[in-house]
Amino acid sequence: MEPTTPTQEQKRLNELYQQGKDWHKWGPYLSERQWGTVREDYSADGTAWDYFPHDHARSRVYRWGEDGLAGISDNLQRLCFGLALWNGNDPILKERLFGLTGPEGNHGEDVKELYYYLDNLPSHAYMKHLYKYPHAAFPYEELLQTNARRSKQEAEFELLDSTAFNTSNYFDLFTEYAKASEEDILIRITVHNRGRDEADLWILPTLWFRNLWSFGLLPEKPEIRLGEHQGAAQSVDIRHPELGSYQLLFQTPEKCLFTDNESNTERLFGLPNTTPFVKDGFHRAVIQDDWEPFSTRGQGTKFAPVYSFRLLHEQKVELRLRLCKTPLKVDDPLGRNYEAVFKMREREADEFYRQFKGDSEEDLARIQRQAFAGMLWSKQYYNIDMPRWTNGDPGQPSPPESRKYGRNQHWQTLNNEDIISMPDKWEYPWYAAWDLAFHCIPLALVDAEFAKDQLLLFLREWYMHPNGQLPAYEWAFGDVNPPVHAWACLQVYKMEKARTGKADKTFLKRAFQKLLLNFTWWVNQKDTKGKNVFEGGFLGLDNIGVFDRSSFIPGGGHLEQADGTAWMAMYCLNMLEMALILGEDDIAYEDVATKFFEHFVYIADSLNRISEDWTGAWDEEQGFFYDLLAMPDDRYIPLKVRSLVGLSTLFAVCILKRDMLERLPGFYRRLKWFLEYRKGINKNLIIEEFHDGQDLLLSLVPRDRLERLLEALLDENEFFSQGGIRSISKRHEKPYSVQIDGQEFGIQYEPGESTTGLFGGNSNWRGPVWMPMNYLIIESLRAYHQYFEDQLKAQCPSHSGRWVDLNTIADDIADRLICIFKRDEQGRRPVHGEYKVYHHDPHFRDLILFYEYFHGDNGRGVGASHQTGWTGLVAQLIEQVQPKQPSS
Repeated sequence: MEPTTPTQEQKRLNELYQQGKDWHKWGPYLSERQWGTVREDYSADGTAWDYFPHDHARSRVYRWGEDGLAGISDNLQRLCFGLALWNGNDPILKERLFGLTGPEGNHGEDVKELYYYLDNLPSHAYMKHLYKYPHAAFPYEELLQTNARRSKQEAEFELLDSTAFNTSNYFDLFTEYAKASEEDILIRITVHNRGRDEADLWILPTLWFRNLWSFGLLPEKPEIRLGEHQGAAQSVDIRHPELGSYQLLFQTPEKCLFTDNESNTERLFGLPNTTPFVKDGFHRAVIQDDWEPFSTRGQGTKFAPVYSFRLLHEQKVELRLRLCKTPLKVDDPLGRNYEAVFKMREREADEFYRQFKGDSEEDLARIQRQAFAGMLWSKQYYNIDMPRWTNGDPGQPSPPESRKYGRNQHWQTLNNEDIISMPDKWEYPWYAAWDLAFHCIPLALVDAEFAKDQLLLFLREWYMHPNGQLPAYEWAFGDVNPPVHAWACLQVYKMEKARTGKADKTFLKRAFQKLLLNFTWWVNQKDTKGKNVFEGGFLGLDNIGVFDRSSFIPGGGHLEQADGTAWMAMYCLNMLEMALILGEDDIAYEDVATKFFEHFVYIADSLNRISEDWTGAWDEEQGFFYDLLAMPDDRYIPLKVRSLVGLSTLFAVCILKRDMLERLPGFYRRLKWFLEYRKGINKNLIIEEFHDGQDLLLSLVPRDRLERLLEALLDENEFFSQGGIRSISKRHEKPYSVQIDGQEFGIQYEPGESTTGLFGGNSNWRGPVWMPMNYLIIESLRAYHQYFEDQLKAQCPSHSGRWVDLNTIADDIADRLICIFKRDEQGRRPVHGEYKVYHHDPHFRDLILFYEYFHGDNGRGVGASHQTGWTGLVAQLIEQVQPKQPSS
């Protein structure tokens, strides 16, 4: 339970959700990459990376959002703030993070920067960000060319490998925000020269309006205008027809620069500019030392005060700014009041995070707090209006006609403009529906209302398709991801109830009604033969199959997917449990609970059945579930890859408690009738033996098969690595292959980066450890233990002679996952691999990255380096279990 005396941060959240004080109006909503996204792509052939490259970003106006470095914006992204930097050597200002596009990277797109989310409160009353900037010229070409030369069998070339960092001469730039009130935001930029050499640095804290006027979305152009001094602070006045009036206060700079957020058409397309004051104007002033055009200009839509420093070794400087609603009634806005607010908010952040279990140990507290920080920094403004995106804006060139028949053509009802939890604001700066479901678990620990709002958002009619499908992501809204939304709703409900005592059944009701539509879509679209055996394509597990499960199926057959069927069984149980919770207050839910109970039984029977006229997914000899390829001539070819596809059958488990059944007599009566009826027609009943008056276990996996799956799961020569459960068995170090209509298809265990280009090549499900799937396994084992208690044990690891219950096994898996991030006796964190700077350098050793997935043999972080998104689940694992010291 939460502390009886609410923290100051909890009081702010109460003000936000109960009193309407909008602490969320301003936050870290600025994307880290708007270029190269689908929503900015107006090409004829849908080549998003090529249409709007990084080289255009500094000069070209965005249509659907903005990006920046360590930045913030209001919740409709009308006004933005971020950093611009220059080290005296770069060819451009550093205004945004650099990375390689999908085609440029040897393992797909990848950000090539060093930045870290250090702290954040749910109200964003305090936030802290670190960016490391080299003294030498940023190695744009070195990164591009070296990765281009490398094959998919080689490691990625990172910034730490480059010449720019091989001398350790760099700046640490800490950007902090503290809110004195909802619309009074203090900004502190602290720079340390970590290098041995003295070095020059220019800092341009930049304020700009998103350009909406060029697209007919604003009645008049907003303005930033030079204002009066307020004590020792200089100021600009900000006027926006919708946002209102604000003021930016700042220490007296060397210069004040104004330009406009307008495209430099001359640089981009060779067309004359309508104004000399364009988006990249500050580059011209600083890089080319051409200040004259800006010397008399005192207004614009983009503004920056200019500061330059020559810093000695370990010298630091501090800049202070304040963005606030006018008028600000403070005598010394950057003095004592400013200092007091920062100190107070830092204390309140410490107070808020002390309530979590990670605080019991310094290193655990650091991991958990940075995980929460990454989750909260990864909130982003996201905007796309599909009809307008398809047809174009008034007064702008019309999109190509092919757009109407291309990507996402069937999603014309989709119209999104919200703050959304993103997987990663550079590599995945667009929502992914099944990722978001996992995000909401750690988010519910710190801000349950936000987590609930996120889950409900995707069920609204401007997201959900009229046919009931949830949008996957902007590259293909119609892709099919695992149906985990109901599971997440149920988990968030339970977590809030456990922590606060609040049982928010209104939330469950709102979710349940829309989830019924989504469930029906699944049944109608993905059970092609009506046999309760489901397809779904790649289902988020990109390259886990011997062929692309979302594309052409060899031999003209169709794939009966063990995981597709398992996900639907889990979906049934989630909906059943929600209906039973709601049925305690409303008898109408009892009827639909019966429907989901019966549907689950049919699905479980289809997956497990073995008979002369039926080929099931279970292989009795090998003790595992496999996909089946159903051929047009009624042949079935089992695809015997031992992977998460088979292990996902563990996820469908639910205990119907005796006391709940007694409170729902109508449902209980029909349940008992149905069980008796099924006994009479089918001996293959796959529910644990039922005794009236006792708890009932509903599980997709019967006990004898569960025991055999556990043997594989916990075998260190198969799935059980030092960093958690692998996605494919290590047995497949010896490649597996299968002949299908004269063609050979195969797969091999690959513990790190993918060696194929399947699904872009930047993700790999052929061996690495993935946090969300591990989390589901852990939760499933805890559910099984709740029913079996000490009556079911397994050897952990397999063949070790150590027999323990399933809850202990769940703890062991969680412990191995946490130890990916935890410092061992030699000071190494497995997540950082062989980069020694993270193990011993005092300015790196406490910094933690939350990667997309992890090497199946050593726990090294792989893929997107800032995907705190679902990897942030480690914060919840720390709440559940205290890990052991990792082995060195």
